[in-house]
Amino acid sequence: MAAQERSIAEKLASYAVNLRYEDLPKEVTHAAKRIILDTIGCAIGGHDSGPSRIAMKLASQVSATPSASVMCSAIKTSVDLAVFANGVMIRYLDFNDGFISTGSGHPSDTLAALLSPAEVAGRSGRDLITGLVLTYEVFCKIMDVLESRSLGLDHSTIIGLAGAVGAGRLSGLTEQQLVHAIGITLGGNVALNQGRTGTLSNWKNYASAEASRKAVFSIQLAASGMTGPSQVFEGRNGFFNVVSHKPFTLPTLGEPFGIMRAFTKRFPLGQYSQTVAQAAVELQPKVGDASEIAEINLHVSPTAIRVMADAPDKWRPRTHETADHSMPYSAGVALMYGTIDEKYYEPPYLQDERLLDLVGRVKCIPSDEAERVKDEMNLCDLEVVLKSGQRHSTRVEYHRGHPKNPMTDGEMEQKFRSLASRHLPAARVDALAQRIWALEDLPKAAELVELTRTG
Repeated sequence: MAAQERSIAEKLASYAVNLRYEDLPKEVTHAAKRIILDTIGCAIGGHDSGPSRIAMKLASQVSATPSASVMCSAIKTSVDLAVFANGVMIRYLDFNDGFISTGSGHPSDTLAALLSPAEVAGRSGRDLITGLVLTYEVFCKIMDVLESRSLGLDHSTIIGLAGAVGAGRLSGLTEQQLVHAIGITLGGNVALNQGRTGTLSNWKNYASAEASRKAVFSIQLAASGMTGPSQVFEGRNGFFNVVSHKPFTLPTLGEPFGIMRAFTKRFPLGQYSQTVAQAAVELQPKVGDASEIAEINLHVSPTAIRVMADAPDKWRPRTHETADHSMPYSAGVALMYGTIDEKYYEPPYLQDERLLDLVGRVKCIPSDEAERVKDEMNLCDLEVVLKSGQRHSTRVEYHRGHPKNPMTDGEMEQKFRSLASRHLPAARVDALAQRIWALEDLPKAAELVELTRTG
């Protein structure tokens, strides 16, 4: 009798416990360091936001043994609450990386699930790199075959799964314990995409942080002997039958590594606005005075419109979260100011009638061509019509930061420094950048979190 094929949870667990840093290609480990630099910069930049303050306050009310550190503070708390607070900081600015395939999301959200377990377990920089490559493999390869958005499934569901696999590796779980942790995580934590439609609340920033918090708690349970549901994907009431409504085959884990297909962001906006903002910034010098603009026509994919121009609120956003997930608002900001900055997504700009009048002239036009290539690029054809009748247009296929138009290491560090230097002294920013670029030589990954302290 033929041996029964291993379940997806078993395949993921086996890959996780057997992956070695020494087996990773240099370009993969370098990509991981670039992402860690970028993601920590985003966390520092977002640590003083309202949502981050809420998460930090909750974390500060709990003491635990063992304890873990909350970034940008002196707070020591339970491992799961540290993961949550760090995850909110990472996500707040919507400036961390993205990934688009059959499904999409932000795999660098998983760094929150790795930093605290790495700290508690005393893991090295090499361990952290390996853990991050692992979480990207899980997230990207599953997103290659899971049509998450059409299912109404939030990407944080897979962030939690990936975080559990990576955190389990760093926590030293056995293969069988990791199978149980995967079952606990996925079996109990399926998230809805409603938090990313219409008027966006703080939950847009909290969803992945919460998924990571639950993932780490699942790891703690499994490490203590708790068992989880078996066949969590394949079973009668498993993920395939209840959530995805059809099975998928897990792609080959490893080369080519998914981390090489993630993109970084030039602008603090949702991923479908990256090409829109770049096109508008390029056209702004030709347009000149924004008051002379009669029409702004965005030819983009219907998928992008459903995500970032799906409701009237995207033309008159009332929250930071809605504004940074609005193609019309971002086009208006770039054409009025010639650049994108986080401050334009907060009051008083959200109530600026001159800006909102310009945003009101934006039309989002479905493009069949853009839809055909949506899994590879966010194609944007932008046309600006002036009151004089003059027209200016430009096309952006691969935004700066896309794997086919990558940011240089220098650009990545410049972005990191622009965020970190607002809150940390210059010497600390230098030290943090140096540690990350040489992360493979760092004995304790926890030093990265320590260096983010703003006090």
